[in-house]
Amino acid sequence: MATTRNRSHKHFQLDAVKIKRAQKALRAKTETETIERALDLAIAEHQKNRLVLEATERFVKSGIEIEDVYGTVDG
Repeated sequence: MATTRNRSHKHFQLDAVKIKRAQKALRAKTETETIERALDLAIAEHQKNRLVLEATERFVKSGIEIEDVYGTVDG
């Protein structure tokens, strides 16, 4: 969570229903906490996606061949 020094005052027009739904889903006490948690989730998701992409690229570049021993993959 951001410290007081890292915070900046912003004005947004947001859907109140979405905020309330997110607040309930994230179990946040305040709207600010809801937005903070939602932003943290978005950042974490982006980092996971980046790591998965990097791992996939390394795997493909390794030249490994995968055998479909069960015959379930078309190709």
